[in-house]
Amino acid sequence: MSTGKINVSVENIFPLIKKFLYSDHEIFLRELVSNATDATLKLKHLTGIGEANVEYGTPQIEVKIDKEGKKLHIIDQGLGMTAEEVEKYINQVAFSGAEEFLEKYKDSAKDAGIIGHFGLGFYSAFMVAEKVEIITKSYKDEPAAHWTCDGSPEFTLVPHDKTERGTEIILHIAEDSTEFLEEHRIGELLRKYNKFMPIPIKFGTRKEALPKPEDAGDDYKTEYIDVDNIINNPSPAWTKQPTDLKDEDYQNFYRELYPMQFEDPLFHIHLNVDYPFNLTGILYFPKMSQEVQMQKDKIQLYQNQVFVTDNVEGIVPEFLGMLRGVIDSPDIPLNVSRSYLQADGNVKKISNYITRKVSDKLKALFTENREDFEKKWNDIKIVLEYGMLTEPKFYEKAGDFVLYPTVNDTYYTLAELKEKLKDTHTDKNGKLVVLYTSHKEQQHSYIATAQEKGYQVLVMDSPIVSHLIQKLETDNENLTFARVDADHIDKLIQKEDTTPSKLSEEEQEKLKGILEHVIPKANYTLQLEAMDSTAAPFILTQPEFMRRMKEMSQTGGGMMGFGNFPEMYNVVVNTNADLATRLLETEGETQEKLIKQALDLAKIAQGLLKGEELTAFVKRSFEQLA
Repeated sequence: MSTGKINVSVENIFPLIKKFLYSDHEIFLRELVSNATDATLKLKHLTGIGEANVEYGTPQIEVKIDKEGKKLHIIDQGLGMTAEEVEKYINQVAFSGAEEFLEKYKDSAKDAGIIGHFGLGFYSAFMVAEKVEIITKSYKDEPAAHWTCDGSPEFTLVPHDKTERGTEIILHIAEDSTEFLEEHRIGELLRKYNKFMPIPIKFGTRKEALPKPEDAGDDYKTEYIDVDNIINNPSPAWTKQPTDLKDEDYQNFYRELYPMQFEDPLFHIHLNVDYPFNLTGILYFPKMSQEVQMQKDKIQLYQNQVFVTDNVEGIVPEFLGMLRGVIDSPDIPLNVSRSYLQADGNVKKISNYITRKVSDKLKALFTENREDFEKKWNDIKIVLEYGMLTEPKFYEKAGDFVLYPTVNDTYYTLAELKEKLKDTHTDKNGKLVVLYTSHKEQQHSYIATAQEKGYQVLVMDSPIVSHLIQKLETDNENLTFARVDADHIDKLIQKEDTTPSKLSEEEQEKLKGILEHVIPKANYTLQLEAMDSTAAPFILTQPEFMRRMKEMSQTGGGMMGFGNFPEMYNVVVNTNADLATRLLETEGETQEKLIKQALDLAKIAQGLLKGEELTAFVKRSFEQLA
């Protein structure tokens, strides 16, 4: 028997581990199962190169609960340790400058290095255990060893009669951690952190039905046997080569990741790179809602098939955070508890790689089957538009596949759109004016008017459209966007010829006075325009600049203060309409009723007539029919 002190340069290593190094006590199981996996894979490597003259076999890791004895066992069949190796790897904690370490991380552990660098994974056991035992037998022909420590720097190390290769960790669970003696809790943790570990993990047994014998009669009762309950999938799809997988395999893996997600993903992107960093993974494009923030934290980050976090901010570009799937990389630097990402050159490289890979996949999908890509556009556009705004490298490539649909369900790239519209949509100043609607049904009358003039109208209805068109205008000379209800159509795309007004200047001034007496100035700006006599007498428009700045302020961006501005509209009155002449010819109550009726009709065209105003309009309309 030998006794001694664990070789660290500060004696309070265990309180340090319990308080500072780990943000969540539950990860002790992840660390211990990871160590068991490492020991097993190392043995596989040694047997593979002929350095270990033993049978590798089909090893597994077993997790057992002894609730009565208040113990948790983690057992592996890996390479094990000799007593000398226990002294080296367990007793001599790999600290360099522990005093400096303690000082640096006394308030936070968010900036520490990779756990393997410090050799602290095993010591996470003391977060939940009052005593820890190691019983281990090396693959080498040497006696087994039994190490015991009660959470102080004191330990004992004695021989043991264990004959089978491998290591058993026994945790004597502390009174404040008895939750880790519950089967459902341990099962939950194994499924969370170790669901895709590369070595089979046994956790109890389960019943499995035996096949029904061919000669069994109708009264045959199904027989069951106990089999090992393997809780993980050691060979998940992302660890395989894309050439070895079919679409069905990707769909099945999606179901494995998200068992409660009932819709199939639209498509997937398989990531696989080994230089200048190592990264594998599969990203899925699900059907997207119009909400930018709703679907984040669905991508899972793994390190060598060990779950780390579902917060991949920094690794995955922000706009792709709305996707689903898995990323696995041993080259992503984490802190000592594997819980936080660190700032590192590799992280940016990985982010850039993912951006490029997604861009290439989208371009390939667009090129290979444009019709199918167009069908999926509305389900993916929010991600792509967000990417254009937030990721310059993605924006550079987006012109090859980002689409701009019209109200008639025709899809154009920006280059195609410019070519298609240049002859009809260019105004007298040489600017190409792109008309769009943010609500196809609500702005239908304005769309119809534009189409009667031979103009195309795009559908741009995402919540970030104002930001997007601002960027497109900045980056494309002589290109401007105007929502179809921003003004009457002849003002939106001004040509050389102007329509003369039927009314003299004196009559126009008189008409303006009549209108101002009835139309409230608080919400409306009056605008008299000479338009085609067949155009609507009253049109309600919302100025592009003011509306756009307001929308941008509300979604983050734009000019400060615009988000709080009340909704303002222009009332455009067509001086060539018969109603304009009629208003000049009538007086009093009749004149006022005509103005209110015309204004309400204009509001209806904008979807603005609601509540009490709508009720009054309906009543007034029926009275006029009587």
